[in-house]
This record gives sequence, C-alpha cells and structure tokens, in this order.
Amino acid sequence: MSETFVQSETIAAIATAVVPQQGSVGIVRMSGMEAIAIARTLFEAPGSQPWESHRILYGYVRHPQTKTLVDEALLLIMKTPRSYTREDVVEFHCHGGIMPVQQVLQLCIEQGARLAQPGEFTLRAFLNGRLDLTQAESIADLVGARSLQASQMALAGLQGKLAAPIRQLRATCLDILAEVEARIDFEEDLPPLDEAAVVAQINHITAELSRVLATAEQGELLRTGLKVAIVGRPNVGKSSLLNAWSRSDRAIVTDLPGTTRDVVESQLVVGGIPVQVLDTAGIRDTVDRVEKIGVERSRSAAQAADLVLLTIDAQVGWTSEDQEIYDNVSHRPLILVSNKTDLAPEKSTEYPQGIKRVVTTAAAYNQGIDSLEQAILETVKSDNVQAANLDLAINQRQAAALTRAKTALEQVQGTVADQLPLDFWSIDLRGAIQALGEVTGEEVTESVLDRIFSRFCIGK
Repeated sequence: MSETFVQSETIAAIATAVVPQQGSVGIVRMSGMEAIAIARTLFEAPGSQPWESHRILYGYVRHPQTKTLVDEALLLIMKTPRSYTREDVVEFHCHGGIMPVQQVLQLCIEQGARLAQPGEFTLRAFLNGRLDLTQAESIADLVGARSLQASQMALAGLQGKLAAPIRQLRATCLDILAEVEARIDFEEDLPPLDEAAVVAQINHITAELSRVLATAEQGELLRTGLKVAIVGRPNVGKSSLLNAWSRSDRAIVTDLPGTTRDVVESQLVVGGIPVQVLDTAGIRDTVDRVEKIGVERSRSAAQAADLVLLTIDAQVGWTSEDQEIYDNVSHRPLILVSNKTDLAPEKSTEYPQGIKRVVTTAAAYNQGIDSLEQAILETVKSDNVQAANLDLAINQRQAAALTRAKTALEQVQGTVADQLPLDFWSIDLRGAIQALGEVTGEEVTESVLDRIFSRFCIGK
C-alpha cells in the first residue's frame, strides 16, 4: 500500500454531530478531485480573498442557480497532499443545527459529490499512505474514548507507538527469511546458516509478541468499559449507593421497599476505566406485576454484568434472602457491600467462603465510596486486567493477527528443534510475516478493510 491511491469520485458528508439546539457549528466535509470546483460553485467569498491551501475564507453558501442564501459560513481549503486524505479537501463551517448542514450537504451532492460511506475519509487516508491501519483504528478509538486514559491510549496508537515495533519485528522476520531462502537457492556458495543466531532472533520476536498480546484485555477494558450491577434485597440502600457514587440523584430513594422498578444507569470513570453502573430493582418474591418485571430485569442485569456489587443491610446482617441472591450470582466476579453502617455497626457475620472482598458503606452520608472504588480496581487487577499506567494496547483484530504470527514462529522453533529442512522454515516464516503485515495494513484484504471502516461514523 505504499503507492499513492487517488480516488476519482468526490465524497461528502456531515463531519459533526447534528443535534437540534446543541451544536453551535456544523461541518460539511468534501474530499476528491472535484472538491474545490464544487466549493467554488456554492461559496461566495466577498472581496479579494485568495482561494489558497490552508486558508479560511469568509462568505456565504448560495444555491448555484437561484442564488438563494443557504448560510453564512467559513470555508477551509486543504489541497493535496497536505490534507487528511491526501486529496483536495474542503470544509464548510456552517451554523449548527439540522437544516444548515443538511442543505449544504444536499447542494454538494447535487453538484456531483456522492455521500461518503462510513469511515471513507479515513479509508482514503489509509489507501493514500497518510495513515497505517493501526493509526486508522486509533482514530476510531479516539472518537469513541470514554475516559482520559482511553483517549491517551488512542493518541499513542495514532502516533505510531504500536506500528513502529510491529514493523521492526516484521523486518527482522523478512531478514531471517532472506537468509533461509538464500541458503536454499545458493547453498554451495554461502557459509552455513547460523542456526543459533536465528533461534535467538525468533525467541526475541516471540517474547515481544507475548508482551504486546498481554495488553489485549487491558485495551478492551479501556475501550468498552466495565459493566457493574448493584443487586440485593429491597431497601438495602442500592439506590442511595448509586446516588452517592455518581454524586447525583439518578435513583429515587425512599424508605419503602420496592421503590426501584426498573434498571437505572449511570456512567462513571474509576481509575481510568469507564464504568457503567446499573442500579437494579430489589430482588424478592412479589405478586406486583410491575415489580416482578423489574426483578426479572435485575436478575438479567446481574448475569450480564462484568462485576456484581451484592449489597446487604449492615443492621440486619447476612440473611437467607441474601444467600439466595448470592447463589444466583456467585459465578460472577463479586464484591459484597455492607451498607447502612451509619445506622448500626456491622453485625458479626460469616459470609460464604466464595466472597473475597467486603466493603462497608454509609451511602446516605457518602461514606465508603473510595474504598468501594479501590475494591473494584483490585478485583479488576486480580483477573489480570490492569488498566493503570497503560499507554498502549491492541484491539481484538490486532490480537488475532499477532497470535497467528506468534503461533507461526513457534512452529518455526519446532521445525528447527526437529532438524527439518530449511524449506519448512520458510513456510511458517512467511505465515508470520503475512500476519504481522495485517496488523499495520501492509498485507490486508478488502473484506478486512470493509469490516474495520464500517464501524466508523460517516463523516470520519
């Protein structure tokens, strides 16, 4: 993919979120050979403003035939190759809202542009050599980042911190393959292959791949976040716990059991990890049809959660109802939260042996929240999913390719150990080289590109 790839078609899309009365600026982006020509037919720049690259023009968007005013706007021009896609790019910076950007986009399409596919601007940047595949995926991660640490990780990928070591490992594999194939073709003219040196290089590569692969779960956690369900009997303070934790009044709190009838959600960040907290209805047997639906949803939320906060009443201690709930969620990662310690000291109780972490809270007074967050982070780390101080992590696609590369190199190691002919070495070396190339996009199929870029938003 080193050769510049120029698309003949000009594409256009709205590049900003369109929300009524929420956005002050809306951007319509065009890329392609006719982008500037189309802009000239639509944009009127008063005075003698020069249409030069990387300049912003002030003026008006008008209908090309009727000259009807569509919007007062700015026009940004970026000529090839100094643009995001390495094609001619123009951006109309319009007033925010729905109508201005939609009208401008429609005019662009009427003048010959077509509506961009999801991720097509970034796809063109990749095809034109502006980005490698890891950088393109990092852009999607940056747009979707839900925490500061996730955005920093995406920026690291965008700066090439993943691509650079992968390219180096692939270059080493290519060097080894060249040495092996030279001995196959010109065995009599070259000195014997230094097998010990080759094995040492392969061992180094596999060790590096193992190190990078170890970041896969960490990266997935930072990208998708942690789903935490607060479950327990009615009136143990689950809603108070959610409100204290989120510092809001998301859930209704009363002394009446069964107040929460549905799952209430809040988005938090704990130790750099995005956390989706679900406050569920109290689990109990009930004849109330609405409450029964809420109880079933609570059970479903608990089964789907990455972590369960089983909440009990410190005044009452462990009950048979708590035991019944625990039996249904004991297979999930779990923290026991003994709440309402402000009303009475926690009763001396022996909990089931499977409960490893117990946190005491007084949610009504915002007490114990820090201890709860620390327990959550410890639970995450105990599962070998540590997100702290992470500056780089691979995604699932990259992990699959690197796993294939590592497996191929391990097969080379076995081939060497079994003293098989050099022809067998080259087969698996080629497999490792191809898999490593898939990570950065040096060897990638059209179907893989479609799968990657279909997850992007249309204007990116």
